[in-house]
Amino acid sequence: MTDATLTHTYTHADLPGLMGLMTGDEKHGPAATSTLDVLWVLYDRVLRVSPESREDPGRDRFLLSKGHGPMAYYAVLAAKGFLPVEWLPGFGSYDSPLGHHPDRTLVPGAEIGSGSLGHGLPIAVGTALGLRAQGLDEPRVWTLVGDAELDEGSNHEAIAFAGPAGLDRLHTVVIDNASAAYARPGGISARFEAAGWSALTVDGRDHDALYAAFTAPHPGRPHVVVARVEPKSA
Repeated sequence: MTDATLTHTYTHADLPGLMGLMTGDEKHGPAATSTLDVLWVLYDRVLRVSPESREDPGRDRFLLSKGHGPMAYYAVLAAKGFLPVEWLPGFGSYDSPLGHHPDRTLVPGAEIGSGSLGHGLPIAVGTALGLRAQGLDEPRVWTLVGDAELDEGSNHEAIAFAGPAGLDRLHTVVIDNASAAYARPGGISARFEAAGWSALTVDGRDHDALYAAFTAPHPGRPHVVVARVEPKSA
C-alpha cells in the first residue's frame, strides 16, 4: 500500500464534494456527516500524524470508534493525502478497500478496524497504557465515539479506569446527536467528570471552539470533548 499523492490542496469546503463521490446503499449518512467538522479540525490542526509519519512510533494515534459511518473519515483521509481520492467512488464495492466499516489492514492511516459499538474507547485506553509502558510520553491517543456508544457497558468500564489511572495522553471526542437510548443526569460531560476526567462541551460545528477544547490543558487527567451537533433525524 502506497501513500496517495495530492494534486492540489483540499480545504474543508471540498469535503462535501469528496463525500458526494461515495455512492451506494447503507451509507449511514447522518453518522458520517455528524463527525465531519470534528474530523477536519483534528486532522487539519491537532493530530501530529501525516501520510509520511503514519508508521512512526512517535505519532499521535486516532481511533475511529464510530466506524459505522466512515464516509467523512475517508473524505478527510483523502483530503490529507492518506489515500487516493480516486478510491472514493468505489466506496462499499466488492473490490474496494473502503468498506462500510474501516479495515486497518486496507485503509492507510486507520489504526483500528471499527464499527461495532463500544470498542474504540477501551482500545484507546489499552493503547495509552501500552505507550506509557514503552516510555513513549509524547504521542497522544484520540478516539471518536458516538453518544449512542455510551449505552455500552464496555465504555463505562474504560471511563472508570482511565481517570484514576491518570491517562493524560488519552483524549475522547463524543459526537452528541441525541441518539443515545438512555438519558444522563447532568449530561454526558458529568459522567466523565465523575470518573476524574477533564471535560468540555462545545458546538460540534464551530471549528474555533472545537480547536480550543481539543487543545485545552488537562494535566494528570484524560480529556473528553462532547461535540453537540443537530439531532439525528428518524
